[in-house]
Formats: sequence, C-alpha cells, structure tokens
Amino acid sequence: MTLKEAIHQIPALDMTCLQRAHARLDRLTKPVASLGRLEELAARFVAMTGEEQPKLPRAIIFTFAADHGVAAEGVSAYPSAVTAQMVLNFVRGGAAVNVLARHVGAEVRVVDIGVAAEFDDVPFLIRRKIASGTRNMLIQPAMSRVQAEEALAVGIDLATHAAQEGCSLIGTGEMGIGNTTSSAAIASVMTGVAVEQVTGRGTGIDDASFHRKVMVIEKALALHRPNAQDPIDVLHKVGGFEIAGLAGLILGAAAHRIPVVLDGFIAGAAALIAAGLQPRCVDYFIASHRSVERGHQAVLDRFKLNPLFDLDLRLGEGTGACLAIGLIQAGIKILTEMATFDEAGVSERSR
Repeated sequence: MTLKEAIHQIPALDMTCLQRAHARLDRLTKPVASLGRLEELAARFVAMTGEEQPKLPRAIIFTFAADHGVAAEGVSAYPSAVTAQMVLNFVRGGAAVNVLARHVGAEVRVVDIGVAAEFDDVPFLIRRKIASGTRNMLIQPAMSRVQAEEALAVGIDLATHAAQEGCSLIGTGEMGIGNTTSSAAIASVMTGVAVEQVTGRGTGIDDASFHRKVMVIEKALALHRPNAQDPIDVLHKVGGFEIAGLAGLILGAAAHRIPVVLDGFIAGAAALIAAGLQPRCVDYFIASHRSVERGHQAVLDRFKLNPLFDLDLRLGEGTGACLAIGLIQAGIKILTEMATFDEAGVSERSR
C-alpha cells in the first residue's frame, strides 16, 4: 500500500456499529454508563473495527528506533550510543516495554529505521534503516523529502503486514536520543504553540540544557521555516526517522480499520504528521496517557483527546500504550462477556 493509497483508504467510523454497541452496553446488568470510560472504549473499538462482537484483539507494539543529529547540540542527558544499546535491550526482552507488553499479552516488534549503528546477527530485529540517523537540524534539514517519504512507507508497510497477520490493535513506541527535540519542533509547527511551551526536559536535562534546547529548536525553525500545511515538509526539515515511521504506521493501521494506541509525546508528534496528511485517521486514535513532557498536552488539545490515565510517565518505548491495552481488553470483555438483564434474569430499573 502506498502513502497515497493509505491516505485515501481510511474510512469514517461506523456509526451504526457504535450505536449498537452502546445499546448492548446499556442492557448489561449494571446502571447505564456506570462503567464509564470502559464502555466508551468498547463502543469506539467496535466503531473502528466494524466488529459488533469483537474477540480479544491481537495487539502488537511497534517500537521504532532512530538517532538524531541534533543530539550533538547537547539537548539530551544521555549520549547517542544509548539508542543502539537500548535496541539490543528491547530485542532481548529486558526493557520496560517488554515487561509491560508481556503483562497484557502483547507482542513487541523492534524496528531499526535509523539507528547510527549496525546490528550484525541480531535476532528479532526488523531492519528497515533509511540512514544512520538524521542530520543536525540546526545546520541543515534533518533528512531529504525522499527519505521522509521512505520512512512513512516503512510504517505503512509494517501496519499492512500486521493486518494481514490478524493484528487488530496497534500500539506506538519509539527510542531515539534527541527525539523530544524533534517532537517539540513538530508540535510547535503543527499546533502553533510557542516552542518554549511545548519543550520539556526529555531524559532529565538541567536548566542550562533546557534553555539551549529551546534555542536550538527556535533557530532550526527560523532557518528552515517548515510549512505546517505540508506535513512531509515538516518531517524532512525537523523530524526523525522513527517519528516518520510511526506516522506511516498510524496511517496504515487506520486504512485497515485497526485502532491505534498512542503512547506519549513522540507518538503524539507522529500523530500530528499523520493527521496533517489525513484528518480521518484521528478517529482511530486512543490516547493512552498524559506524558510529563509539557508539549504532550498541546497535542492532546489539538485532537481533543482525553487520555485514559496520568501516571507521570515520560519513558516512551510504548510503555503507556501497553498499559492502555489492558484497559481496552477490559472494555471489550465487559461488552462481550457480561450478561444482559434478560440473559441473567435480573430485574431492570423500575423508573
């Protein structure tokens, strides 16, 4: 599936399915809407997928990894070498996302889309490298427009293969030292919020590094003047390969009517790009949590999304998406396993 095909194939939500799901939920042995957002999750899942009696979904977390040239400007508390080291941790199953994915029965797929290292004979790693990291956006565009389109295509392709395998729920994850800098640049351009208001502490930088980070982003935006009406222009000038891959994954999933569980700020930046290319994909978003990264709120506001929880998370990797999958599973089980008043022989409310 090409980018153009994915953009055009994303359907609107099935409102008939949504109404039927709510009707069944209202007949279950409980006061109407007493399970709150669990009911909302179940009904939206039905509307997204078109399955009125959905099975427990097969869930896959895609964790895209890539390096950022802008990390050379001292915008992160960690060296770029950590990206490659964490990729090895992911494929060995030792990272937080692996632990939480096992907890909810989800699979983690790790994608090298732009890590500045070569992985020889590493099992279970999906190798789709566009380049060994982006260029330093303070000096030149982060990537070429062609590379941005290639990275989007990787995400679409992975979503398509997942759909063919029977995946019915996709979670977004990422790893890349410096990627909160690119995400803040994207968020500022796509939401119109000032750079300082969407820039956070990332891996835990001090005040001096934070001010330098804001300055780097402001200078990069002034230099490249990315066009918010052309999301691929934004990607190629200030984005990251993992962000582009996630944007493609979101579009590809929506084109196959697969709900997308958004993780934190970096996933939010990817969602801004995807929605810029096709606003209908927003109907397939499930916001897992509210990140500590301050720019994440601007993303949530842009989409009018109310996240499922706020646990002061700021790790990324897909950790928040994993936790949300557990809630989605619970909502689906309520819809499909709980008895109605008629089935249980329970008297309904008298008035």
